[in-house]
Amino acid sequence: MKFFLDTANINEIKRINDLGLCDGVTTNPSLINKEGRNFNEVIGDITELVDGPVSAEVTSYDYKGMVKQARDLAKWADNIVVKIPMTEEGLRAIHTLSKEGIKTNCTLIFSVSQGIMAMKAGSTYISPFMGRIDDMGEDGARLVAELRKVINIYDYDSEIIAASIRHINHLEKAALAGAHIATIPGNLFEKLWTHPLTTAGIESFKKDWEAFESRNK
Repeated sequence: MKFFLDTANINEIKRINDLGLCDGVTTNPSLINKEGRNFNEVIGDITELVDGPVSAEVTSYDYKGMVKQARDLAKWADNIVVKIPMTEEGLRAIHTLSKEGIKTNCTLIFSVSQGIMAMKAGSTYISPFMGRIDDMGEDGARLVAELRKVINIYDYDSEIIAASIRHINHLEKAALAGAHIATIPGNLFEKLWTHPLTTAGIESFKKDWEAFESRNK
């Protein structure tokens, strides 16, 4: 499974990238707005720092506007992926862009049928929102598993990005359901590599070693 960092914060990206855990980055207008910086500068900094795919979202919602923005964004860096919403206009834009070799990430997917539409339109990535689906009283992990089954049956090229990951259980379920990628908030990563028993074990080893050194002075 690949990890994409769901943030526009350069310090978070550097930290996770230095651990070898950052395979790509996803952003959206809300995340970039939180940084209080120019959109172009933020995306430029991220694409220089990260070798993998960097999703930059369009802010237009009509076909012509999305295609124009996507073409412009794709020129910024070779690793740009254009994030397009799951709408009729979005599907049309994805179809056009895929024929031009521009990589896309179809976002805001909440059903198998939406995922299939995005796959058939030619989206490079599809992003089911696990957390928001769970909020509706449905099962986000099940949706991921069903989308992976469709990909396996029909040999679609799209990869699943499990999005709206909010806690460890979401990540583990996404991995077991067959998501190709999980896009993870920066503040969640530390919780993924820590465990109270690991911490307790390290403290116990430290005390034992200190006792050994005291006896052998």
